[in-house]
Amino acid sequence: MKLTACLERALGDVFLLNGKECPFLLRDLLASEELAEVFGRPVMDVLKVFIGSPCGLNLRNILWHGFASPHEIPPKYCSVMILLTAGLGQLLERYLQRTEAVLARRPLVALTGLEELAVFPDVTSEVLSVLEEVVKKSTFVSKVMLPYWEAALIRFRSHRFADCAMLLLTQLETGLRRVFATVNECPERLLTAEILAKHLSDGKINQLPLFLGAPAMEFLWDFLNHQEGPRLRDHLSHGEFNLHDFPREATTQLLAFSVVLLLRFTDEDVLTAFKGKAAIKSLVALAEGYTAHFHPISQLKKQVLSCEKSIRVWPLLPLPQEAEEAARLEGTSEARACKSLITEILRELYHHLPESHGAVGDGDGLPAEMWPQLIRELCGTPVPTLFCPRTVVEVLTVLRNISAQCARASSQVVASAGLRHQQWVERRLRSRQRQTYLHMLGSIKLLSPVLYLILLLIALELVNIHAVCGKNTSEYQQYLKFLKSILQYMENLVAYTSQQKNKWSETIALTRTALLKIWTFSEKKQMLVHLAKKSTSKGVL
Repeated sequence: MKLTACLERALGDVFLLNGKECPFLLRDLLASEELAEVFGRPVMDVLKVFIGSPCGLNLRNILWHGFASPHEIPPKYCSVMILLTAGLGQLLERYLQRTEAVLARRPLVALTGLEELAVFPDVTSEVLSVLEEVVKKSTFVSKVMLPYWEAALIRFRSHRFADCAMLLLTQLETGLRRVFATVNECPERLLTAEILAKHLSDGKINQLPLFLGAPAMEFLWDFLNHQEGPRLRDHLSHGEFNLHDFPREATTQLLAFSVVLLLRFTDEDVLTAFKGKAAIKSLVALAEGYTAHFHPISQLKKQVLSCEKSIRVWPLLPLPQEAEEAARLEGTSEARACKSLITEILRELYHHLPESHGAVGDGDGLPAEMWPQLIRELCGTPVPTLFCPRTVVEVLTVLRNISAQCARASSQVVASAGLRHQQWVERRLRSRQRQTYLHMLGSIKLLSPVLYLILLLIALELVNIHAVCGKNTSEYQQYLKFLKSILQYMENLVAYTSQQKNKWSETIALTRTALLKIWTFSEKKQMLVHLAKKSTSKGVL
């Protein structure tokens, strides 16, 4: 398995000597003219027989999908692959000498976000001992595959975490294939199991997610499929990780999940005995409470909370003594119109807010101290993430883009305010720059509630995201158009507040136009928060 993964990665590097974009599939890579030019077509045909075609031995897929038991792959195949790999190195060296080309290695993938991966605690010797016993008693593990599980535990204890992860991933897939075929009553699909799909190829509902439960499926999607997740199997099988530096934390999560999963396929007395242990009981509780970390919905929540945290810093920004002049901007007709629109929009939305916040105080909008708490509370509301329809994913994409631009605008404000204040104190600003700085301070006082309002809208729409499925095609297109208009406003705001443009006065007119669009669309009751069931709480105006 390691050899095929590393070989695929190396062949991809060689492909880029003559090609532009490396094929994702190994069979396409082996069939490419770019590799045939370097190694010769006969050599590539031999490789295809061994690892690149379902019509050949197909060793790579058979091993990585967990089809082969330990005794089904003769050692001679491994010997041939090692010799082939060595021969490829010699052919490549001759080619590089002849063409004077330079082989560049693509950077390996770094496994980031380990703090998000660490849902389960580090496995202890007690947990490893339990797993050693469970693999022998769980029907999830086929007896012929037992040596793989034993080898995985040996690798973990030897601190060979990548090796352990490879073995665990293939055996989890093997076991899940068997469960899939059983619960869907389709033994003929053992080799083509659609484990993570909502529907089978014939349109029937996949029973595996219902059998395993949402938490287990979310874990599998997080670690294997979500684009912003670790995608452990993909990266390992394509040779994209540095195997020597593979983190213990990632393998720990797979081991802990395996313990809980295998326990579900043991006799009741065995299950009761092991769940009586405090460490195992804790793992089971964590597994049963697992929620998605890398789904777009989860990622959007993180974006909103991060942006809210950034905006919360604004009142703490240093101000010059002359900052009172900036307050004049708040008194302009356009600024007052913006504040009035914010209040009106909040009045429209107040009964959709969480019960404890259903109030708009004194006709002057939401009190400043309530924005962060309200946004955090909304982001803490559970939202279903499994098997989201295409329309939901499309809306999430736009909302995430809006949130990203909001965060960018906030970071620019913080950076510009800090820089200009320092220049002000050091008297390095010219007269016009001082006026621009004062305009900036006035704009910041208005932009703070505006950005908070946009984050609030994102959070409210996110909580009700699945209501978009109730829109017809025309309504859906109008809704997307509305969201994209907010995105356009945020992109323009980012441009206007950049240190290159410094168009702080113009941001007021820009903001008023955007608020009018939000108010108009809100009046039509076409936002998702309007389509969802209204809160029964009684807000107070």
